[in-house]
Amino acid sequence: MTRTDFNNLVMKISRKLYVQAYHFLGDQSASEDAVQEVFVKLWKIRDSLDSYNSVEALANTMTRNYCIDQIRKQRFIDKSGESAFGLFLADEPSPHEVMERSEIWSIIGGIIDSLPEAYREVLRLRDIEGFSYEEITEKTRLNINTLRVNLSRGRKMVRDEFIKYSNEHRGNQGAAGKVL
Repeated sequence: MTRTDFNNLVMKISRKLYVQAYHFLGDQSASEDAVQEVFVKLWKIRDSLDSYNSVEALANTMTRNYCIDQIRKQRFIDKSGESAFGLFLADEPSPHEVMERSEIWSIIGGIIDSLPEAYREVLRLRDIEGFSYEEITEKTRLNINTLRVNLSRGRKMVRDEFIKYSNEHRGNQGAAGKVL
């Protein structure tokens, strides 16, 4: 992979990786560090990146794993002079909560992937990548009203499918609980 190709990759996926890291870590600085570390690791293996089907998927996995490692390390770091047990009493989410959030985002991502293209594209641009309405209209050539309608309908479809999934999942857990 050439330096130009790598720079293009960085420009393409850095915001997505930051959003993913922020969902895990909940801290701007730590999330920026996570993305930086992932890009350093990718740069070190740049000669073998062409062998991967999706470098973006590799970067997502590397980001997730890096964040999980950071969360694990935090459990054992005693910054305040208290025991490690005190970290669980903090306002920060526990590693279990972080993993649950990650699973939820994975489910939502699958739901978004199953949406019709018109809805999927505007949802990704607005809610995941954080583009403004004006930027999205420039990219998609949709008028602002169509954009808003597609975004609203896409969000409703995601919400309805997630509720449906949650109800089915909760039903399966209840049935498993009765068998035991």
